[in-house]
Amino acid sequence: MSAVKIVALIVAAGFSMNAMAAEFSFDHPGTGIGTGITPVGQLAWEQGLPSLSYSESKDENGIKVRNTRLNADMLLRTGLAKDLELQLGWQGPSWSKTKTAGQSVEEDGLGDVSIGVKKAIDLDDEKLSMAILAEAILATGNDGFSNHDDIYSLSSALAYAATDLINTSITMRYEVQNSNWAVTAVPTIEYKIAGKWSGFSELVYRKAESEADEYSLGSGVVYALNDRVQMDASVGVDLNGKDKSYQSGLGVSFLF
Repeated sequence: MSAVKIVALIVAAGFSMNAMAAEFSFDHPGTGIGTGITPVGQLAWEQGLPSLSYSESKDENGIKVRNTRLNADMLLRTGLAKDLELQLGWQGPSWSKTKTAGQSVEEDGLGDVSIGVKKAIDLDDEKLSMAILAEAILATGNDGFSNHDDIYSLSSALAYAATDLINTSITMRYEVQNSNWAVTAVPTIEYKIAGKWSGFSELVYRKAESEADEYSLGSGVVYALNDRVQMDASVGVDLNGKDKSYQSGLGVSFLF
């Protein structure tokens, strides 16, 4: 059975459940997904301003390679029903610079696009909320800024409101690309700081078929200007052996 059929069957099973959307929330920033659904007839626009990644590694000759990349990713979400939303994403325009032995090479191009459907699942609990997301990332981007092969994934998010100040959640993502499977787990804690400020911290674990385990840590702050506009800043670091890799980003999100 193809990966597309597997995802379709799982999503269909999820759609048969009774569901009730959690209170709306933006998914940006962070690697995990939220359990909130965009209200019917409204549009959420989540925009990176941009995201930055930097890595240092060594090639087979032991020469240090430094790479810097910028991309202005975006995600559009709109409600189809009280428990269902459609997502359209784009990894956006990108720029990269690779420096090796004093020589620099710069490139620019456009990233891949994605389409997804997220559904809330009713757990009949005031503190627990859940959602599933079926997504396809289509390899439409330019060379050097594309995944090269389409990626099909199914994610689940389970959130628990521990107190009025602290929320915890875990996102599980299962994906297949060119018959190769990978799984990602993202436990997250969100906390109120003061006034309109809040923060989050997350651990990202990923295991791809025939690849070593990957770990990263991320943290960020969010400023909610009002119920419809928020700004965010985040940083992250990969914990994968001797190579150095860092990420950071700024973002703004609107609900229309």
